[in-house]
Amino acid sequence: MRALKKAPKKVLKKALKRTPRKTLKKKSAPRIAPPVISARLNSRIALEARADGSILAVFEGHSVALGKFSAGVMDRAESLRTGLPLTSFAAGSRNADPEIDLLVRQLARHGLLEYRLGHLRDDQDQVVIEPQVPDYWPRTPKLGEAEIIVLSRFAYLRRRGNEMVLESPRADALFKICNPKIATAIATLSVPQKISRLRRQDGFPGVELLALLVDCQILFKIDAANGDGLRPAEGDDNLVLWDFHDLLLHTRSTEGRQANPLGGLYPHAGVISPPPAVRQRWPGKKIDLRKFSAAPPQSNSPVAKLLRERHSTRDFDDQQPITLAELSRFLDSTARVQSKWKSRVDDGEGSPVVAYAARPYPSGGSAYELELYLTVANCEGLARGCYHYDADRHALVPIAARAHELEAMLTAAEFAMDAPAPPQILITIAARFGRVSWKYSSIAYALILKDVGVLIQTFYMMATDMGLGGCAIGSTNIDLFAKITGIEFHVEGPVGQFAIGRGRKSGVSG
Repeated sequence: MRALKKAPKKVLKKALKRTPRKTLKKKSAPRIAPPVISARLNSRIALEARADGSILAVFEGHSVALGKFSAGVMDRAESLRTGLPLTSFAAGSRNADPEIDLLVRQLARHGLLEYRLGHLRDDQDQVVIEPQVPDYWPRTPKLGEAEIIVLSRFAYLRRRGNEMVLESPRADALFKICNPKIATAIATLSVPQKISRLRRQDGFPGVELLALLVDCQILFKIDAANGDGLRPAEGDDNLVLWDFHDLLLHTRSTEGRQANPLGGLYPHAGVISPPPAVRQRWPGKKIDLRKFSAAPPQSNSPVAKLLRERHSTRDFDDQQPITLAELSRFLDSTARVQSKWKSRVDDGEGSPVVAYAARPYPSGGSAYELELYLTVANCEGLARGCYHYDADRHALVPIAARAHELEAMLTAAEFAMDAPAPPQILITIAARFGRVSWKYSSIAYALILKDVGVLIQTFYMMATDMGLGGCAIGSTNIDLFAKITGIEFHVEGPVGQFAIGRGRKSGVSG
């Protein structure tokens, strides 16, 4: 028995002498390359080359000119179908192709690219990034191991068809999540987490994705000392006043910060029959009111007459444009501050004092949060340009807008009205959102839209009374407005538009 016990030790000793030292080292785990961000052409976009060397991006019957390029660029651009790593566009890159770089930047400027996050030798996408604003370009700010990140309270995951998307009304892009483990990992960020701790978790999505989400404000960094105050910690005090659903509705029902189809596109034609213009009759015995309301036309009040004559005008007479005097009267009668006063929130001595200012139209809670911005194309006595209407002093204040921004505002209005030319004056109705949400919870944005409705009706009534033409416009571009005014879209932004001018006699519609 002793011999048997000693034998293995001798054998082991000899084996150790024969075994090279390097084979006894612990093998390290294979290093996994981090995922790469690549730019690729949106699947709905086709590139077309013309004989003169110009390249067009074509989609859904539209085309965008991208510039002129040399003969071989179209062949090299084929790689955009699968994706080109963003590192190849970095300054000083050995593989940089100046013309492809220019082409990609032009495509990005028009929001015609998408970006994939995945491994170069793997066909499977981990995440696909879809820009929601023009000019989006993925950026990955540096994240330290000790930094703490958490999901924004405006971020949400939802199903889109058979896909899962992560988005936020604050974000410049949405993220299509292709790997379910990534969605699970992101869900854990409803609680603030340290980067170093996240790295140790199973299914860690990679610091590259986290950096992209921080850049889009879907995630944000917080101070460990002030981690409890998450609502005001997102980097902008004005966001404290916003409820999630209000900010989402504002961005998703306007142009500028989303890439969804928008406007009169008849999306349900062929799927559901159009609802009738007049509701089917309610069962029961009717009380006929016609005999009570029958009256000779001359006995109608001026208000009743204006209501019957009100109509939308989309065609304006540029040979006889609206005058500055007429514009002054119009603004004075519809939007000028009539009186001001202050009042405490309640009877208590320490309660806040709120200032009020009445105007000709009604406003929820007397907030009067609506501001008027005028884009002037043709007005006798007033230079072409952008102006803010100071309702307190009854004055117009010029805004330094660039020519192409001014043109973009007027062209968008022309398109939205389906008009033959731009309006003489475009009034953009903007809201100071905090003025309403400081008081009201859950209904703030709905109240603002109601105020817009009554102001537009006031505009119609006054335009009709003055013999002018007017037309309400259903779409606004909140990103373009922010660029012109320099005001963040969630601080003060467009909620309605109205075209005003002298209408042609034949330019009458419903």
